[in-house]
Parts: sequence; structure tokens; C-alpha cells
Amino acid sequence: MPYKIGLVGKPSVGKSTFFNAATMNNVDEAAYPFTTIEPSVGEAYVRVRDAAPDFGETPDPRVGFYHDGTRYVPVKLVDVAGLVPGAHEGKGLGNKFLSDLNEADVLIHIVDFSGETDAEGEPTENHDPREDIDFLENELDQWYLGILEKGIERFENKQRQPDVKLEVELAEQMSAFKTNKNQIKKLILREGLDLEPGSWSSEDRLALASSIREETKPMVIAANKLDTENGRENFEAITSDEEYSHLEIVPCSAHAEKALKNADDQGLIDYWPGKNDFDIVEESGLSEEQVQGLNEIREFIEEFGETGVQKALETAVFEELGLKYVFPGGADGLGDEHGNILPDCFLVPGDSTVLDFAFEIHSDLGEGFLHGIDCRENRQVSGDREIENGDVIEIVTTN
Repeated sequence: MPYKIGLVGKPSVGKSTFFNAATMNNVDEAAYPFTTIEPSVGEAYVRVRDAAPDFGETPDPRVGFYHDGTRYVPVKLVDVAGLVPGAHEGKGLGNKFLSDLNEADVLIHIVDFSGETDAEGEPTENHDPREDIDFLENELDQWYLGILEKGIERFENKQRQPDVKLEVELAEQMSAFKTNKNQIKKLILREGLDLEPGSWSSEDRLALASSIREETKPMVIAANKLDTENGRENFEAITSDEEYSHLEIVPCSAHAEKALKNADDQGLIDYWPGKNDFDIVEESGLSEEQVQGLNEIREFIEEFGETGVQKALETAVFEELGLKYVFPGGADGLGDEHGNILPDCFLVPGDSTVLDFAFEIHSDLGEGFLHGIDCRENRQVSGDREIENGDVIEIVTTN
């Protein structure tokens, strides 16, 4: 599970409920700030179309699971300790929050769209969720700006030395964000800036820091608690606000997803994550209150398509990170040495080639790479052929 999704947001907005709903772990969900102190790490899943049925086979996943043509592929999910305004200055759990946050490849910002928690995570009424979206982006931008400023200072201290390049110094200073000199240079030029920071205004520096943050920490907004009237009104207002059109905002009820999974575990309903409906199996085992609750959840998923937990995960992985999925296979059969059919499914960067995929499986395969075989078409492919979603590829190697 090489990819990690970070759950972020102010205290008491439902991060732990979302985490539990996505992973079915059991972490504290008490409604007070800093319920989460140490980040909880669990296994969530994203759905892909399994390749085995295309070959008339049923797969045997080594990790994750399979159901009705769909493979559930694991990813790491981290419920990061609560954030408060001023985190970039070390307030609250600021420094620890930012350190834990930097381990994530993509972020899901859990926002209470009901407006029932204030900026500090305390109960309130009519709080504008825009403030929560803005404050997290601002905190992250200020964090990036602080590190960018150190990179500019580093460049200026070396400026008289030969062959010193701004993008190299900035990339080195910001290497913890997994950026590189080419990406930094592209973003500087995209902002219309010279490669001479002495000419940059404070607004220029903040704008560049924000661009680097958006590139290296893509984000999805989970509009949580939409199972409230205020939540729905806020969702309509914010998704029609041009100022927030750059964000992926997913309607969500983490509470509903967890309730459905709990009922499924108890054998009361039949439900699969991300589905737009469920079947009641044991109505006699349900109380009147539970039946009413399930009816309300059904109305919610009829309106929004699903509870939103699964959609938020998959938007983060496939749209924001742009990952593709691929299966290691064999042209002469899909089973491994134990006879398991397509036991593995890899998530890879969107621009990955067959050679890159060989290295993803094992460095020895990449180092001894000869060519690949597209098992769907039973033909040889070169190492520079780009991976396509759902590929089944055999790697032919000297090792």
C-alpha cells in the first residue's frame, strides 16, 4: 500500500467517524477537540473493475477483496491530529500536525457543512463552512511559504557562486514535499515570475507557495453532515460559488456509511461500500428507530448517489493523484505459482510505463527487463508503452 490518504480538518467535524466508516476500525469519536492526538492509521479500499472476469475467471486477491466484478484495492488512511488556526506557528498540535500531514500523498479535508462547530471545534450554530475551507488552505500555504522563504534565503546566500540555480535551491529546501527542480521552475514561470526572487513581492511569494502546495498536496473536500437541512443549504451555496470551483467537493455523510456497515456486519442488511442502495435482510431484527434511520439513509443516498465516503476516497486516488490500476499476469495463464488467479492489483502513477510497472513489482524485474506481454491481446509490448487502466501485463525478464 504505497499511497497514503491524510484526513485533515479542525477538531470535532467527523474525521474519526469518517475514518471508522472507511476502515471499520474503532477509534474514539468523542465530540471535543483533540480526540485524536496520535494519528490513527488504517486500511481503506478503492474500487476498480476486476480483470479476471474478462478471462472467464474468478480472482483470488492477496490483499483487499473481490465482489461481483469489482476489486477493492487497499490504500492507507491516516486520521491526522486536529488542526486549529495558527498551526503553522505551532499553535495547538501545529508542528506535529504538519509533520504527520506531510506523510500523506493526498488530503481529504473533512468539513462540517452543517455549520455546527466553530473555528476551534466547539459547538455553535450557523458557522460558515467556507471559513473552514479557507483556514486550512491558508494554514498550509503559510507553512509552505515559511519553507519557501528559507529556500530563497539559501539561494541569495549562494548567488555569487557559479552555476547556482534558483529552482535547484528551492527544490532542495522543499524536498520534503517530494518536489523537484523542473516542477519548481514550471510553477515559477506559470505564476509569471522571473527566476530572480529579489523582484518578487510578498503576494508573489505567497501565490507561488500556494501553487506548490496545490501541486504536491492535492485535496478533496468531504462535505460532511449533509444529512441536515443546513448542510444541504450550505452545500448548494458553496458548490455554486465560483471562488470554490477549483476544489473537488464531495457530498458526504460519514455517519450514514458507518451505520450501513454496522448493520451489514450484524447481518441486518446487505450493503457493499459505495453502492447506491442496500437490502434489508432481517427486518424482524430491527427496532422501529433503526427502520426509520435506514429509511433516512436511503433517502440520502437516493439524493446524492451514495454516502460519499467511498467517493471521496476514490476522487482522491484516481482524480487528484491521477493513479491507474494494473494487474500482473501471464500470457499462458493468470494464476501464480500457487494457482491463485490475479492475486495482485497495483496502483501506479498515471504516466507509468510497462518498464516502470516492472520496477513497481520488484527492482530485479526492472533491472532485467526485456519486454512486456499484454495478456488481453497476447502480444509483446515495449517498456515505454504507457499503462492503461485494467491492463494485465506479464513482465519478461532475465532475472
